[in-house]
Amino acid sequence: MADPTSTRAPSGATGVLVLESGEILWGRGFGAEGAAAGEICFNTAMTGYQEVMTDPSYAGQIINFTFPHIGNVGTNPEDIEATNPHALGCIVRQDVTDPSNFRSAQHFDAWMKANGRIGLSGIDTRALTRMIRLGGAPNGVIAHSASGSFDVPALLAQAKAWPGLEGMDLAKDVTTLQTYDWADGLWTLKDGYAVGSANPKGPKVVAIDYGIKRNILRNLVDAGAQVTVVPASASFEDIMAHKPDGLFLSNGPGDPAATGAYAVPVIKQWLDTKKPLFGICLGHQMLGLAVGATTEKMHQGHRGANHPVKRLEDGAVEITSMNHGFAVDAETLPANARATHVSLFDGSNCGFELTDQPAFSVQYHPEASPGPQDSHYLFEKFVGMMGKKN
Repeated sequence: MADPTSTRAPSGATGVLVLESGEILWGRGFGAEGAAAGEICFNTAMTGYQEVMTDPSYAGQIINFTFPHIGNVGTNPEDIEATNPHALGCIVRQDVTDPSNFRSAQHFDAWMKANGRIGLSGIDTRALTRMIRLGGAPNGVIAHSASGSFDVPALLAQAKAWPGLEGMDLAKDVTTLQTYDWADGLWTLKDGYAVGSANPKGPKVVAIDYGIKRNILRNLVDAGAQVTVVPASASFEDIMAHKPDGLFLSNGPGDPAATGAYAVPVIKQWLDTKKPLFGICLGHQMLGLAVGATTEKMHQGHRGANHPVKRLEDGAVEITSMNHGFAVDAETLPANARATHVSLFDGSNCGFELTDQPAFSVQYHPEASPGPQDSHYLFEKFVGMMGKKN
């Protein structure tokens, strides 16, 4: 690849990544044309790129995939975690090839184009990953122009002007606008999704949608719950109107402290009821803030489907799926909060529970999609807290 600091596109370059530092990485664009500014992060998953791109937790981010063969299985209408993609774009090593999978319904390039998302291939993704590991997740702009014409100074200005994720409440941008019931269960190769499989006599769960993944809802249904989803801005009264037996706090994007401005007071009211509560990812951070802990921006974040987490209760190691750039500061947890899980990569807190009531949360994604299913038991644990399934 040509001199990465040159402002002139080399021959054949139809895509570019411009970092706020001024570094320029030229490549080949695919998907939609245009430009988008966001935080550059890396994901180490070897599969599930379609689920990753549609995960609402990636709002405001551009994903650098470390696995080189992104796009090789195409796309389909089932492997999605939200109606639309939320990642701004993606960066890959090799050009997207024709799909080779019996489930493929659309080429990844065509899917990216149809969904208005920008792709960039031909980048040394390992070098970019190392850059992020050493210097932290930078802000930048990804751009694609079939003509190879770019206004690099304007793109650099756009990268520098993007404010960064700290202080951003993105949950309000990705949450549902209406309350709805969810009744579908898990997917199988033979039958697809278990449509309408919710237990009509199961405990009632209200899930607050800060950017919820669909597989979380499927796992709650599979564990035996009736599920109602409410917007991130739902009041305590809105939640209680559904007469729930338990409250679920979902994953989501952005700075937890910003979302917590309106979410934490509602969670505190729920905690006063002493009813079961389960939080995942941003929901884990929301619970942490509600009990008096603080959150902090991570240097590079954790994103992938192969993160080892130690369960402190018995020393077992769960291989987990992760996607977060903020974390609960374990040192600030109150006396009634007991750490339950810890990352074996960097020792950061990956879960805690309250000792005086049935409330717990984890930083990782037990629903996977993509990723291993080592932690599906947590959904059974939550439903069990509300009473046995009928």
